[in-house]
Amino acid sequence: MKIVKDKFALLAMLTALTTVLALTFIFPVPMTKGYVNLLEVGIYTTAMLLGGPAGMIVGGISGGMLDLLLGYPQWIIFSVVIHGGQGYLAGKWSGSKDTKTRILFLVVASIFMVVGYFFATSFLYGNVAGVASIIGNIIQNAFGMVVSMLLVKVLDRMDLIK
Repeated sequence: MKIVKDKFALLAMLTALTTVLALTFIFPVPMTKGYVNLLEVGIYTTAMLLGGPAGMIVGGISGGMLDLLLGYPQWIIFSVVIHGGQGYLAGKWSGSKDTKTRILFLVVASIFMVVGYFFATSFLYGNVAGVASIIGNIIQNAFGMVVSMLLVKVLDRMDLIK
């Protein structure tokens, strides 16, 4: 967790930026009593640039903060665990500049998130709601993967984060 000590201010800013990005674009999903947002863009970008522990911190804290700020307290614990795990998995092999490797770990992280929210939604609201959550979460992750891959390509070329 050396990244936390060395990049504490950067992680705090990325967490705030990720939370604001997600707050800016919110699409409620009445069937699941939840919402779709752009949280994955911040989580995946951070994870690919700074690694799994950074992705876990930004994902967990921003996911929990988002639920708190939007009035979804029943989701906070689930979001911290699911988005934290998602960020960690997305950044597991962040040192790789190989596009296929990055995509593989983004897909693994996305599956973790979709399955995690399926179980969380099923636990809170029943299996029908859990199944209903799958499509929105797949769309949210696919969009987050595409945008974050583009952002990381640009940021890698700029060599801003060392």
